[in-house]
Amino acid sequence: MIKDIHKELFLLQDLSYRDFHAKLMPTVDKEKIIGIRTPELRKYATSFAKDKRAEAFLSALPHEYYEENNLHGFLIQKIKSFDECVTELDRFLPFVDNWATCDMMSPKVLKKEPEKLLNKIKEWLSSEHAYTVRFGVKCLMDFYLDDNFSEYVIELVSKVRHEDYYVKMVCAWFFATALAKQYDSTLPYITEKKLEKQIHNKAIQKAVESYRISDDTKEYLKKLKIKEK
Repeated sequence: MIKDIHKELFLLQDLSYRDFHAKLMPTVDKEKIIGIRTPELRKYATSFAKDKRAEAFLSALPHEYYEENNLHGFLIQKIKSFDECVTELDRFLPFVDNWATCDMMSPKVLKKEPEKLLNKIKEWLSSEHAYTVRFGVKCLMDFYLDDNFSEYVIELVSKVRHEDYYVKMVCAWFFATALAKQYDSTLPYITEKKLEKQIHNKAIQKAVESYRISDDTKEYLKKLKIKEK
């Protein structure tokens, strides 16, 4: 079954895209990247979700190729039960080994149970696995900076401590987004320097690059960067 799926995926291969994309993911062995453009893989996933092999594929962990992981993520996104989605995420997240697979997953069904999801996110944030933590932070960014916002979610991310670069970067991304969406609640974490220096400065950099933040605010934020000693 898996070999047949591999053959189907390789029919979608674009070697020039593989070479380009591999440079963006230093944590993934280039030989494990087939090279499939995202729209093509999404199209394949839509068809494959109706395939009788899909359930067996979700159980066949770990996968060999990067695109198999992305296909797995696309299939999880199609799950319509909150509990089933979380169960599949818990099985899959420990095998995620790059930021791209992690970030492409944002299952809409998770929005249906904000209280239950928040409890699960707190579990993910306590994981030692970098991309489980990254996924938890991204869920807070995706689902709790608008209708379900509370200052508690900002506090949660401010307390994340993980040495992995990609965890630090998603925390910075979260704070840049929070500055755009919930400025008054987020700003004290910057002015009072509550974040690690790398996260603090990267959050300001990302905020300054955002089209959702005014020029005057950007100039103010630039002054809050922590200078190298």
